[in-house]
Amino acid sequence: MGTTHDQVYDVAIIGGGSAGLSAALILARARRSAVVIDAGAPRNAPAAAAHGLLGQEGVNPLELLERGRQEAASYGARNLQGDVHRASGSAEDGFTLVLNDDSTIRAGQLLIATGVRDDLPSIPGLAERWGRDIVHCPYCHGWEIRDQRIGLLATGPMSAMQALLFHQWSEQMTFFPNGLEFPADQLEKVRALGITIVPGQLHGVDVVDDRLTAAVMDDGGQVGLDALAVPALTTARLDGLDELGVDVAENAAGVAIVADPAGHTSVPGVWAAGNVVNPGMQVSESAANGARVAMTINTEMVFARADRTIADSSNTVGA
Repeated sequence: MGTTHDQVYDVAIIGGGSAGLSAALILARARRSAVVIDAGAPRNAPAAAAHGLLGQEGVNPLELLERGRQEAASYGARNLQGDVHRASGSAEDGFTLVLNDDSTIRAGQLLIATGVRDDLPSIPGLAERWGRDIVHCPYCHGWEIRDQRIGLLATGPMSAMQALLFHQWSEQMTFFPNGLEFPADQLEKVRALGITIVPGQLHGVDVVDDRLTAAVMDDGGQVGLDALAVPALTTARLDGLDELGVDVAENAAGVAIVADPAGHTSVPGVWAAGNVVNPGMQVSESAANGARVAMTINTEMVFARADRTIADSSNTVGA
């Protein structure tokens, strides 16, 4: 039998990445009781470093999150390791989270900051080298692979334009349409920049001494590479959260929670921040978004308390 905690938290944050921990820090500093439930599998765990983060350039992603946990905890936020197996409730009655150890967390508001899952093509070798020399984002990895032989594997309708973007970091670019069709004007732009277009299907990758050396085609041919960009589609991580009923939508990048700029989802009392809303957010953007949503949560709670106090006062006077 799991533990049912007596405390009802102001906000339970599902997901302990940069968005969730940033929200916890803001809420705790606002004197709100906050708990972070984290499954411990951040999207950027395979990467050795996070880039483009002012003041923390090149920091190890796991080290960054550990600092974030310590900072949030120093103001009273609680960090729990675990998976949410079931989430239920409402803004009126409060929310209940049942974790994988059958323990129960109760909260007045929920913030979903679970991030996304990268859905890689089922090509041997990609998952094993993901975040190393198989990459997805030029702003995350472009500098590290600059001037190298870079390939881009098409995964969707934006892939030709993504090949153009990676070309900024290296003129040794190869584009693998991988059986997908692209408009003639897009392919014209690819060729105009001197990017080589390789027909056929990519079958796998060749690795020598723990380094990517080539893309292997379905006809057995090889194309020499030092890095392969794979703009993977993404799916919002919502395991155990189905009962909440938040709206999701498909976009060019995959499936994400529908939320307004303030973080409101379709369900009152349930908020969302970070990659689960926009998978294109960098670490800095996710952290900023988590902070901004947390500020809005606190502000709305302050206003709601004032409204309740006025209503209670009116009822007392009229009694």
